[in-house]
Amino acid sequence: MFTRLTKTAQSLAYLALTYISWKWFMGDLDWNFSIACLSLSALWLALTYYDSRELFRNYFDVLSRLKVILPLAFGLVLSALALAAPNHATETVLHLAPAVTLTPTKIFALVEIVGWAALYFSYRRNKSRYTTQGHGPLPQNAWVNPDPGALQPGDLILTSGRVAKRLHETVGHGELVIELDGQMRTWSSFMDKGAVVQSLADVAASNLKYGHYVAMRLTTPLSDEQKTITPALIAIMLRQNAQWKAATQAKRAAFFKRFHVPGALCRLIESKLPVSGYDWWGLFTGRVAKDHWTCIGACLELCSRLGIKTNDYGTGVLGLGTGLFDPIKPVRFLGDTAFHLLDLNDKRAFEKKNA
Repeated sequence: MFTRLTKTAQSLAYLALTYISWKWFMGDLDWNFSIACLSLSALWLALTYYDSRELFRNYFDVLSRLKVILPLAFGLVLSALALAAPNHATETVLHLAPAVTLTPTKIFALVEIVGWAALYFSYRRNKSRYTTQGHGPLPQNAWVNPDPGALQPGDLILTSGRVAKRLHETVGHGELVIELDGQMRTWSSFMDKGAVVQSLADVAASNLKYGHYVAMRLTTPLSDEQKTITPALIAIMLRQNAQWKAATQAKRAAFFKRFHVPGALCRLIESKLPVSGYDWWGLFTGRVAKDHWTCIGACLELCSRLGIKTNDYGTGVLGLGTGLFDPIKPVRFLGDTAFHLLDLNDKRAFEKKNA
């Protein structure tokens, strides 16, 4: 609840500032020009500083980077305009030196420019901790393409692919490592298949062929009880997904029959929008259903049934819990406090153990 309230407050602040900034740009803000520039720049600076820790931690996400870069550029321009604006007739002029005269507004403008510069250098310092991998950033010490033998039940695999390329992010698909019948497998959901269980070795080999993958490890490892009940939970979820597909397909067939949809159109719809068990609505809204999922939705649902607490995802516009316009992007898991990214220290420890 606190997370949602915080998101609501921040979202309202961004909306209010965006609205006031637009009013200023259109010339509808009835404030003194210098005061308007200083006030808007100060508000953007305060909001960005307040949110900077979270934004830097989620540097992997394009939106998090934009929420620093855009206010930074806009705020610097506003402060520069206030600094360059002619002195107002009612302002006190401070003679700091024979050739240097400043007004209070210009002093505030200089302070804001220093503040934006400090934020910029913090952003650059944070950026230096990452390196480009595929279509986005990863921490420099990340273990890319870890050996499948180093993975254990509960690990979250994040992979590159078409979605990552489209979003210009380093990962765009997620799978959760599980153990079934003594074999290491992965649990996920695909657009054309729905919920699936695959061989971990096959998943690793496929991603090595077409891109890369990284692994996240639970901060609190799975207990023996959680490992024991995982196969039963997977069986239940697969059955739920199959039942949803059958029910949805039956409803679609009944709709076609009732409204006498031509056979050619029926076949076109089936070929373009098959009932696969994938949650297309969840792909765009961030909801997590109980019987059909996106890839990350399937991982989150299994984590929830296992009692694993993750960050809040898909809370929706203003954090109201609607899920609207708040897709659960796999890249956001790189900043999830329930997991930590396997790094080069883990790689060295694995290699030493198997030497």
